Amino acid sequence: MGGPATLDKVHDFLHNLFSDSDLMRLPIQPLAAKFIARRRTPQIQDQYNQIGGGSPILHWTEKQGEMMEKILDQISPETAPHKHYVAFRYVDPLTADTVKQMKEDGIKRAVVFTQYPQYSCSTTGSSLNELYRCLKKSDPENDIKWSVIDRWNTHPGFVKAISQKIKAKLQEYPSAERDHVVLLFSAHSLPMSIVNRGDPYPAEVAATVDHVIRHLKVRNPHRLVWQSQVGPSAWLGPQTGDAIKKYGEMGKKNLLLVPIAFTSDHIETLFELDIEYGKEAHESGVTGYKRSESLNDDPTFVQAMADIVKGHLDAGQITSPLMALRCPACNNDKCAEQKEFFASQKL
Repeated sequence: MGGPATLDKVHDFLHNLFSDSDLMRLPIQPLAAKFIARRRTPQIQDQYNQIGGGSPILHWTEKQGEMMEKILDQISPETAPHKHYVAFRYVDPLTADTVKQMKEDGIKRAVVFTQYPQYSCSTTGSSLNELYRCLKKSDPENDIKWSVIDRWNTHPGFVKAISQKIKAKLQEYPSAERDHVVLLFSAHSLPMSIVNRGDPYPAEVAATVDHVIRHLKVRNPHRLVWQSQVGPSAWLGPQTGDAIKKYGEMGKKNLLLVPIAFTSDHIETLFELDIEYGKEAHESGVTGYKRSESLNDDPTFVQAMADIVKGHLDAGQITSPLMALRCPACNNDKCAEQKEFFASQKL
């Protein structure tokens, strides 16, 4: 989705987000998006101000791309040179501008590499829909040949990178308490209306957690919880904040939060997990509240990214079998068109 790098970008980011009918359906959406963005801007600006005045997600995404390029040039010389582009959904660099830049640069072969490890129609699906719309306008001749890495939730390198961050943070607890620290794997929640359509995201996040726990080989109890609910409708739960409060009331003093669906720091980690939930943990009597570090420019993670791309290129696959399958109760014709477009690519 991207994130506003400066406070003056917050309003446009929110307006673009709430205007996206692939992400959410609102009554009279154009008017509702304007109203919600205007109303929420001061509050969200304050949150970004508390984490340094803007989102670092573009910085980390560019850093990851640059590091991945160098590794790919070494491990896959037959497809070199490699160049990364960033296509954010709601803030610069927007997908439309990125596609135009790729056309100007003469790119003929491209890989869509979602930075959502677990697939959801509201995240990866929405981004692919937007890319498809932009390509129809900016590349109607289909000069650029595409393939898609649409999910990688159980890739061994990804699992290893998360596990290393957890192990490092567990070492900060006293040895006598370490095995009893509760691991709370926190992922962005989804409205139940999306879950009930058959969205694969909850199952794919759970699969990531299962692989990490198996890799860790620790005795710690763990739970999967969900953050960032917006609005009064039913969302996937339990909510992370509620879980922290309840475990505090139960006498659990040591909670280690693990961002399991994010690959870099942004407002959901730096403000929501660290500041907002950190305060709630303190008020609930949780004295050992910590968060495992985000992956950011971690070498193990960047190596995993390069390995994922190389494996994709070596396989010569256009899309995964899972991507071709729509949700059982899908009601978005744009989704069907987008899936057919990418599946029809000829390399």
